[in-house]
Amino acid sequence: MTVAVIETPVVFAPRPARAERQRVESNKLAKRLRRNVGQAIQDYNMIVDGDRVMVCLSGGKDSYTMLDILLQLQQKAPVRFDLVAVNLDQKQPDFPEHILPEYLKSRGVDFHILEQDTYSVVKRVVPEGKTLCSLCSRLRRGALYTYAQEQGFTKIALGHHRDDILATFFLNLFFGGSLKAMPPKLLSDDGRNVVIRPLAYCREADIAEYATQRAFPIIPCNLCGSQEHLQRKQVRRMMEAWEAEHPGRSEIIFKALSNVAPSQLADRSLFDFATLGGDRADAGSWLMPDAAE
Repeated sequence: MTVAVIETPVVFAPRPARAERQRVESNKLAKRLRRNVGQAIQDYNMIVDGDRVMVCLSGGKDSYTMLDILLQLQQKAPVRFDLVAVNLDQKQPDFPEHILPEYLKSRGVDFHILEQDTYSVVKRVVPEGKTLCSLCSRLRRGALYTYAQEQGFTKIALGHHRDDILATFFLNLFFGGSLKAMPPKLLSDDGRNVVIRPLAYCREADIAEYATQRAFPIIPCNLCGSQEHLQRKQVRRMMEAWEAEHPGRSEIIFKALSNVAPSQLADRSLFDFATLGGDRADAGSWLMPDAAE
């Protein structure tokens, strides 16, 4: 007797098309950025009900991403707040003045373009070959802070991300002799403005990928971008090398910035070492007088 063997065909689930995989990954990235920004806003109480937030838009990937994510969060946030994009036109040569207004109009975003010729000031004051960022940053910050105060904005949002914060920490550590970075929320020195950094928990790599996916019309800064000897660029190269050799190191260091133990450092203004253990804080000097020559 012949037995017929019926083979059941093996059906393999079709692999998703490349476009579908890209869509899935794009959605994951957007969700991660929204989650990181939302968590930072919540952790530091960056935005409260009724806030008027001035979003500083430079035309770079970071500020575009910040504005885009804030617009998304605004739709479902537990509080009501307004967003106004503000750009400072520093009168750099060949600056494409039309790009930002056209983009912001297409998104239906309220905006204002400030005009101040800080470029000529920086080029006139800073000697040839010296770094320009410090003076440029002060002039830009002064113009934006003044405008925010005049217009009654309650918060100023800057596009600094996690890697910017870490780089500032190492700059201060290696070149400034201090342990400080960029806080996610800051009261300006004159007490007039509250500065927030909604991207504080976001990786620069994620922001760069998101900016590419969203095809933001990036405007490069050609004032100081070619200065390869900047200390900040040196620090960033160091951080990139660390991350390549030990993935996750930057995340660990960033966590350390929010896990500070003053008693394990040496700052006498943050911890009372003098009276530790019940000691009396004597006023006598232990410094030996200089020996006579």
